[in-house]
Amino acid sequence: MSRSPGRKQENHKISRELFVLTYGALVAQLCKDYEKDEDVNACLDRMGYSIGIRLIDDFLARSAVKKCRSYSETADMIAQVAFKMYLGVTPSVSCSSATGNEFSLILDKNPLVDFVEELPAERASLCYCNLLCGVIRGALEMVHLAAEVSFLQDRLKGDAVTEIGITFLRKPEDRKHRRNK
Repeated sequence: MSRSPGRKQENHKISRELFVLTYGALVAQLCKDYEKDEDVNACLDRMGYSIGIRLIDDFLARSAVKKCRSYSETADMIAQVAFKMYLGVTPSVSCSSATGNEFSLILDKNPLVDFVEELPAERASLCYCNLLCGVIRGALEMVHLAAEVSFLQDRLKGDAVTEIGITFLRKPEDRKHRRNK
């Protein structure tokens, strides 16, 4: 039996849409379970972190990428390979510090909000896509890169773009290990 060439891409699109719909239901349930937006945000971050520490293995196996030599390369890899692979979008990357350890991923289109028009007024401090921050943080931690990841701008809150900030917490020279002699 042979498969049609477009079948895999079609299944991937269906899976992405199912994920987006399921994610919306998850956030809605968390909003029912928790009164405070901060608790929902923390829960989404924890869930994302758990996903990220497992997803990195799949990413490294499927992408066959080489070791990144700088924070800039790492940020580019996240944007150009990981986001494209798992969400089908490629955010632009900008460095936002002179020290080279702070980057922004700017999403013109965020697939997680395809079916969401706006946040309810009573949920103004909800970070709807906070799962993404946890995923990035968890994946980076598994490759020994401590980072703070947060939303800087969000289209659901009226901003022009969705922007995720990544701050690497150690200087590159702190990552180098001495060899035991």
